[in-house]
Amino acid sequence: MKLIPRNPRNGVYPATPDYLHALEVQQPERFLYISGTMGLDQNGVAGTTLAEQLDLVWNNIRAILASAGMTVDNIVRTTSYLRDPAFAEANQNARVAALGGRTIPTTTIAAQTLSEAWLVEIEVIAAA
Repeated sequence: MKLIPRNPRNGVYPATPDYLHALEVQQPERFLYISGTMGLDQNGVAGTTLAEQLDLVWNNIRAILASAGMTVDNIVRTTSYLRDPAFAEANQNARVAALGGRTIPTTTIAAQTLSEAWLVEIEVIAAA
C-alpha cells in the first residue's frame, strides 16, 4: 500500500500543519471503518475530564486497530465530534500526538452527543 499526501497549492486554501486536504491510498488490501469511539473505560464509564476522555478514545482506537492487525500508522482519516467547539485545540493536539505527528485528512464537528458525559467521539478509517 502506498500513501500519497495531496495538498494542492493552487485553487484551494492552504492546509494547516495538523491535517491534509487529501490522502491518496494506492493498492490497499483492506479497510477498517471504526464507529464513533468515545472516551469510555472498559466498564463503559466516561472519563471525567476532556483530557481523560481523549486518552481513553485513543486507547480504545488502538485496541480496535490491534484487533485487525493494524496500528495508528494505518489510519487514513478521522472525524471528531466535540460536545463544545472549545475542545477543538485539545482534540487536535491529542490526534497529532496519537499519530506521532503524521498528518491525515480530518474533520471536526461540534455536535450534541447522546449523553452529556460524552465530550468527544472519533470515527476512523484505516487501510492496510
